[in-house]
Amino acid sequence: MNLQPKREFGSQSMAAPLRRVLMRSAESAMRHAKAAEWHYGHSFDPVRAAEQHADFADLVAACGAKIEWLTDADDGLADSVFTHDPSLMTDRGAIILSMGKALRLAEPALHELAYRRMGVPILGRIEPPGTVEGGDCVWVDATTLAIGRGVRTNEAGIRQMEALLAPLGVDVLGYDLPLWHGEEACLHLMSVISPLADDLALVHSPLLPAAFYLLLRARGIKLVEGDAQEFRDSFGLSLNVLPTAPRDVIAVAGFPKTTAAMEAAGCRVLTFEADALCIACEGGPTCLTRPVLRS
Repeated sequence: MNLQPKREFGSQSMAAPLRRVLMRSAESAMRHAKAAEWHYGHSFDPVRAAEQHADFADLVAACGAKIEWLTDADDGLADSVFTHDPSLMTDRGAIILSMGKALRLAEPALHELAYRRMGVPILGRIEPPGTVEGGDCVWVDATTLAIGRGVRTNEAGIRQMEALLAPLGVDVLGYDLPLWHGEEACLHLMSVISPLADDLALVHSPLLPAAFYLLLRARGIKLVEGDAQEFRDSFGLSLNVLPTAPRDVIAVAGFPKTTAAMEAAGCRVLTFEADALCIACEGGPTCLTRPVLRS
């Protein structure tokens, strides 16, 4: 008889089967959002964004993942729909992060409340002046976390993450990111890499930190190049895809060359329309999810 308790949390992989995930409805988060205030593009529309988010949530649920909804409060925190950024999950519990974007400073507290409600322990937190956003964090493997150092994540935050993860036997490696479109835009490390499986990743190599590129190659991770023109046309969102299992991914519709590259590498790709949500708001399928359990 198996008396082992059922796991309810834990994720030190970017592509293991998704079992439990924290999300926030765009209907509640974005209903009053003003594009200029939040640095959203001209195609942003809160009604269509909510519809597109609902379609995405249906795809996530269809893969077998249990969706935990962050909150449905009318709190005006439009970017909180991008639940990947305010926290990081480990096999020992959640780390509450510290946001580099001023308009998002209230979001980590929402995550902490949600985890306590869900019975997920809090392993630790990143404290100011340190900043770390989840979009800058990439699990290369279960004992290696790469973090992009840029506008949203700073050296003080990376040092705190090192201290939190060292007792777990995890190496934390920091890599400098380019400024790209400027301080107001968002270039995370995950803007230029999306793991598709433990040994496969979709990349835009011109913006990859060179040392990180060499590490991936040394670890035997095959790199699939997304189409460069589609990357530019989508402001990088063609590259932002969510693995629901190894080589099973959800991507934004409208970028056939990048989809074809993933399919040629053995991936099954599901897509959803996201011009009013992902393209307009600089956050893709990965950004819309905070995995709580992958196993």
